[in-house]
Amino acid sequence: MNGTSPQDPAGPAGASAAPGPAAHQSSAGTPAAGGPAAGGGSPGGGSPGGASGTPGQSPAKTPPKKKKKGRSFWKELPILIVVALLLTLVIKTYAIQAFYIPSGSMQNTLAIGDRVLVNKVVYDTRSIHRGDIIVFSGDGSWNPETPPASNNFIARFGASVASMFGFARDQNDYIKRVIGLPGDHVACCDAEGRVTVNGVALNEQSFLYPGNSPSDNRFSVTVPAGSLWVMGDHRDVSWDSRGHRVGYPGGGSIPESAVVGRAFITIWPFSQWHVLNIPSTFQQTAISRAPASQAAASPAGQAAAVADAGVPVRASAPVAPLAAGFAGALPLTLLQRKARTVMRRRRARR
Repeated sequence: MNGTSPQDPAGPAGASAAPGPAAHQSSAGTPAAGGPAAGGGSPGGGSPGGASGTPGQSPAKTPPKKKKKGRSFWKELPILIVVALLLTLVIKTYAIQAFYIPSGSMQNTLAIGDRVLVNKVVYDTRSIHRGDIIVFSGDGSWNPETPPASNNFIARFGASVASMFGFARDQNDYIKRVIGLPGDHVACCDAEGRVTVNGVALNEQSFLYPGNSPSDNRFSVTVPAGSLWVMGDHRDVSWDSRGHRVGYPGGGSIPESAVVGRAFITIWPFSQWHVLNIPSTFQQTAISRAPASQAAASPAGQAAAVADAGVPVRASAPVAPLAAGFAGALPLTLLQRKARTVMRRRRARR
């Protein structure tokens, strides 16, 4: 009676004895002796010393299946770059392009080294206005020996692609201010030395280069139908319509079809940032468009070698279109990722 029975959890026999028939019987009859300490196992029959036999620890569970991860962002990055480049090409070709100003013909409105953004779609929604600062191609007019490039939708896109790989043709693009529209009579100078449009004097002091007169040479022209008369703001050095009157198709004017777009803002350097508005002098109600002139342009075959047609502006690095391209590509890429995830979940539920 003083010995310890196999049912006593505190006795050495209960602590060390291997499970046997007596132990199983006792466990069935005495619940207190059937714990892990007496039999070395759980009611579920775990092995002695196993993880499932440790007091307070739940039995091991089957690990959940790992969800299949979606495609990594880094795998999506090439798609993002391709979409961004395509959007950049579209924006640069048909919407907005940056140009670098290499000369002083538009000072002080535009300084050497400035970069401007040119809106290529504005004239699809409104007509060209007097006072607009435009970029245009001189091919066929100020550079008569170079035929104009095709203005076809696909041809323009092809030219943009070629320019990205260094195969673009030389561009003869210029930037000037529109003074006269088709049919306008533009002359200089009146009794006070001012340029007149349809007999109305222009007050140009707000944008003319300081110390310049409106024009040092006299002229009187009627702008041909479908053409524009353009001049630089730095009149003393600007090689504009005045310098292309003799020996050039159009008598110095440029065709409306040659217009690339309207320069609407200076974006670089930041200290020169400003919007290129139309000066108020061009908004005088007395300046009314004259009937379109039926006068023919000078024949294209007129001789006269082009010694100098001014300094063309240069297309700048497509930073703005590229930024817009990436800004548009990112949400598109995220949307297609989301759509692919939704489709994958739907397939998994089937």
